[in-house]
Amino acid sequence: MKRIVAGLLGVLMLSACVPAKKYNDLLEKEQKCSEEISKYKSDALNFEASAVDYQNQYERLLEEVVTIKTNAATIGQQYRTILAKYDRLVEINEALETTYNKLILTGSNETATLTSNLDNKMLEIQRKEAELYTLERKLLEKEAVLKDREQRVLELEALIKSKDEATAKLKSRVSDALKGFKNKGLTVEERNGKIYVSLEAKLLFGSGSTTIEEEGKDALVELAKVLESEKDLEVVVEGHTDTDKISKSTHPKSNWELSVLRATAVIDIMLDNSKINPKQLMAAGRSEFHPVDPTKKAKNRRIEIIISPNLNELYELISD
Repeated sequence: MKRIVAGLLGVLMLSACVPAKKYNDLLEKEQKCSEEISKYKSDALNFEASAVDYQNQYERLLEEVVTIKTNAATIGQQYRTILAKYDRLVEINEALETTYNKLILTGSNETATLTSNLDNKMLEIQRKEAELYTLERKLLEKEAVLKDREQRVLELEALIKSKDEATAKLKSRVSDALKGFKNKGLTVEERNGKIYVSLEAKLLFGSGSTTIEEEGKDALVELAKVLESEKDLEVVVEGHTDTDKISKSTHPKSNWELSVLRATAVIDIMLDNSKINPKQLMAAGRSEFHPVDPTKKAKNRRIEIIISPNLNELYELISD
């Protein structure tokens, strides 16, 4: 579809007069492209929201572990307290039995009183034993829940650590591959678990153009070769413009269109020069509305390639 749109654009630029039907066809195809881009942008926002949700669930699990540990400690203390009372009651019972044996000969009235006291103490001991058994059972249940939560937290921590290490290694590989371009308007950063490769427009495009120049093409080819072996990534290519308005009859007719066409041009270069899976790529246009430096237009005219880890494995672990 991209080549069809590019061909149509070329015809429009070379022709002084375009038949209405062809022009309408072009507008219709451009509308479909815009709808696809909107869908991809929505998916990207959903992925970012999912990542935030996964982090929130991970923190909530940690809080639950702390709460369970606190409850387990409280139950353990109650258990020890009742056990001490139980031991004391056993001592009292033994003392009463001794006294009972001594006083049984002194009279039936005293014997009856001691018997009643002994029965009451035995009932109290039985009640304490039942209470102790209940607390032991609850403690075991809490310990089982705690063990399960701790295991899940360990698994989450290990998975997050693995993702972070993989991201750091990939950033290093990307930086090494693009180090020859870093003084030419190219930067590589890691933010919020994602890798941001930012290329100023001067490295890629002429003024108002959507055709990538040779030096910029070399940088994109090097990046694509690094990413083609990474099957667990999602790559978003964002086009950004400055605030200068475009006013002409040929395409691109607006900063929105210019930013989208530049993003798709970058993806075309990456796909044509590597084995990267097209399903991992998405093109988006941001127009002029996400500047990095409001005082320097040249920095705002850029392409940002955002490389994100696939979070499906994290989501499945948290959902279990």
